Amino acid sequence: MSKQPTSRLGRLARLSGLTSKVGTSYLGQRVAAVFQDEDARKDAMRRLHITNAERVAETMGQLKGAAMKVGQGLAQLAEGLELPDEVGRALSKLNDRAEPVPFKTIREDIERELEAPLDQLFSRIDPEPLGTASLAQAHAAWLPDGRPVVVKVLHRHIEDSVASDLAALKGLFLTGKILQRDRAEVDVIFDEIRQRLEEELDYYNEAANLNFFANAFRDVPGIRVPATHPTLCTGRVLTMDRLPGKPLEEFLLDADERARQQAGLNLARTFFIMVYELRALHADPHAGNYLFEPDGTVGVLDFGCVKRFDEYFVADYARVAEHGISGDKETTLKLLRKLGGLCSEDPAAAELLWELVEIMAMPFRAGKFMAGGPEDDLQERTRNIGPRFLRYPEIRTPRDMIYLHRALGGIYSMLRRLQVSANWRALSRPYHEQAIRRAEGRV
Repeated sequence: MSKQPTSRLGRLARLSGLTSKVGTSYLGQRVAAVFQDEDARKDAMRRLHITNAERVAETMGQLKGAAMKVGQGLAQLAEGLELPDEVGRALSKLNDRAEPVPFKTIREDIERELEAPLDQLFSRIDPEPLGTASLAQAHAAWLPDGRPVVVKVLHRHIEDSVASDLAALKGLFLTGKILQRDRAEVDVIFDEIRQRLEEELDYYNEAANLNFFANAFRDVPGIRVPATHPTLCTGRVLTMDRLPGKPLEEFLLDADERARQQAGLNLARTFFIMVYELRALHADPHAGNYLFEPDGTVGVLDFGCVKRFDEYFVADYARVAEHGISGDKETTLKLLRKLGGLCSEDPAAAELLWELVEIMAMPFRAGKFMAGGPEDDLQERTRNIGPRFLRYPEIRTPRDMIYLHRALGGIYSMLRRLQVSANWRALSRPYHEQAIRRAEGRV
């Protein structure tokens, strides 16, 4: 196992080496492709995707911190890029497991934070982690009265590595033109990422988030949020109830259609309730943060990354959705300009943005629509127009939409895996209308 670098230069060197290896490998294949027939080219590119996915998973899993967060973003995009199944499996390792921290270190950290020997705090704690993520490691444990809990422990010195990783990654993205956006937009994106990561490093903050969402969903059937145990929580250790259920891929192995449909509807409702009613969104929506029970009940985990909105933004976002679905191009684009998504009067830029709205509105116009079904070509159509956006830096993702759309994309990817069929218009419209009425003072 290679040693995890902690200095900014060490981590930058590791990230730069990764970028160089991946870039050089694709360049080499472009040269080799000249001498290959079509079948050989496809096979070589497939094998190269797998190799590079494994490189990304290995390097970012070792680095943890912000670097691994970027890897998790790639994992969320794997299905949308239509990469081989082996690539998705390699990248999905980043969702819930990095290189584990030795249990001796975990024991020391828990005992130091909670100021008591481990055997006085818990009747038992499993030395094998439930998962090692980018910022923390989680262990199953049992309270003295036998109740099962999960103990999450922040990685040592992670505060320093997050700051250095973000600086390194930002430099790489700007120098390498990876984002191909102007400096001001990249600054906004990375500042938003920084704020969310700083919140994730404070377990008092996450405990407060858990209490907020547990209360909000207490009487909502089909959705579970774990309760915390305050006497076993500090800024670096978080103890919460252990929820029942299986990860998504295990759930799909034996879930019948009714359970899949119910699970998907519960997922969709969590999104609508969080955005339009609570105005507080669980913004780390990869599949590793959800558990699924046999009846379709969904457990939501990891509330370190939560994005909050004011009621006026939420109302305008709801208006964009309603006018976009109804086909009102002029009003939709006017609202998007107000929100900062379109920063010019260029008709070509406006036309391209409207084309994207039309694609995104399609499931809401189709009556009953199955996510991931034979008529679902949203990802293909979005991918096809994606390169055209590089010509229009005046089309931007407003700050409040960065994590909102990340969460929406994560939920949609899970709905596709579940193949959920619903009248999405009928499901979403009451939430939109309620948000608009509240902002207008009619509620």
